[in-house]
Amino acid sequence: MSKSERTKQNIIEKAAILFNQNGYAGTSINDIMKLTGLQKGGIYNHFKSKDEIALAAFDLTFDLLKQKVLVDIVNNSHAIDRLHGFIDSFKGFTQSPTIVGGCPILNTAIESDDTHAPLRRRTQQAVNEIFALLESMIELGIRQGEISTTANPKEISIVIISTLEGAIMLSKLYGTDMYLDRAIDHLHQYISNYALI
Repeated sequence: MSKSERTKQNIIEKAAILFNQNGYAGTSINDIMKLTGLQKGGIYNHFKSKDEIALAAFDLTFDLLKQKVLVDIVNNSHAIDRLHGFIDSFKGFTQSPTIVGGCPILNTAIESDDTHAPLRRRTQQAVNEIFALLESMIELGIRQGEISTTANPKEISIVIISTLEGAIMLSKLYGTDMYLDRAIDHLHQYISNYALI
């Protein structure tokens, strides 16, 4: 990796922390300058705008989230176990987050819904990617006879993501993983209802 590439990566990593903790509106170029130790020209040598930095920062945090989730599902051979692994990957997420500032999807979705169309679209793409992952696991499980044919992959995926993200929001709001823990327990029971093995 060249010095220029390392500098660009450093900007993205530092900005990702700021954007995920403070949001897009709450993060200025001056904040990024302070954290990276670079002057404005040094930042704009690598990025055209704050928007471009924000999108790259979101991509980085989402990639970190995906890596965490994949570690928890990849070692399971059965579809139901993979779904349980996906759900378990969110345990302790608010008190000991993998990513500084918590869930980048929740944080970015809430802030960008009415104020920043490119971030909103990028967040929708990220959620669509997670929906597709869950739906593919469920569809495979149905084909392999591990999950009931009564299971609706799209519906189950919506329930899982909505429940987890809502529980993360409540746990962050109240400063306790209790809400997330209860949601995770509920989702395990919900998923088990579709298991055939």
